[in-house]
Amino acid sequence: MAQVIINKKDKRASYRKKLNSIRSKGLDAKKYCGSIELTKNPLAIQKELRNEWK
Repeated sequence: MAQVIINKKDKRASYRKKLNSIRSKGLDAKKYCGSIELTKNPLAIQKELRNEWK
């Protein structure tokens, strides 16, 4: 993540220009689409995860 340094002396237009120069990349949802293949029964996995906190 890029850093922007804004001083007290900066004018409103100058710091807006600095902030607008950096665009967020966003989330690539297609990267996480699809199905997963499980090696265990889903209920067994769920029980393991819930018992983890005990």
